[in-house]
Amino acid sequence: MTAAGPTGADLTAGDAALRLIVMECFGVEVPTFQGEGPSCGHPALFIRLSRCNLSCAKCDTKESWDTSRFDLREWSSKRTVEDLVAWATSSPVKLVVITGGEPLLQQARLVPLVEALLAAGKRVEFETNGTIAPMPELLVDGVRFNVSPKIASFGMDEAESLVPAVLEVFVASGRAAFKFVASSVADLDRVAELADAHQLAPVWVMPEGTTADAITATTRVLADAVAARHWHLTTRLHVLAFADARGR
Repeated sequence: MTAAGPTGADLTAGDAALRLIVMECFGVEVPTFQGEGPSCGHPALFIRLSRCNLSCAKCDTKESWDTSRFDLREWSSKRTVEDLVAWATSSPVKLVVITGGEPLLQQARLVPLVEALLAAGKRVEFETNGTIAPMPELLVDGVRFNVSPKIASFGMDEAESLVPAVLEVFVASGRAAFKFVASSVADLDRVAELADAHQLAPVWVMPEGTTADAITATTRVLADAVAARHWHLTTRLHVLAFADARGR
């Protein structure tokens, strides 16, 4: 067995050598917060994986998948599980957010990473688009899923972005919150249809926007209608606090 970083969590030699395609890691050298969803405002470390199975027009991390505009080799690197565990355990921060791209594209290689992080006393949140069912090995204590299905207004064909069978898996797991990006009350009507059809709960609504002014304006458009439905409302804290700077 090989020690995985300063925590002493053990990985087999094979697990330690597994490599993930990573776009960026941040939160150790310059501390930050989880900016969205149920853990908004919690100190957090981020492991952002590269590659996605969707191509949303309003995606804010197109560097992770859009080969028409970016050379993905320049925007990503391969890092071992051992390296990522050592990086995360160098910080006292407990929450590790694994995001993307779409992280569950690499989930077989994520299992040993998550196991080592949990053994080191961390808790893990996945940010996923809800089109890929999680492996049973990831449905364990200490792991949560922020599932963000993409509706048509986000610039994605719902025939591709909404996968009912996968949403059912997340609902049944009891480990998921469902977070929707919205810019209008009409968007909330569509979210309500989906929530009713697939029994999605809890529902979180996040205002669309990449500037503080846009976030504030959209929040005011949505707030009463979100409250009337007894849903949760989240801001985008990284936009408000850090002006949407990369790595914050």
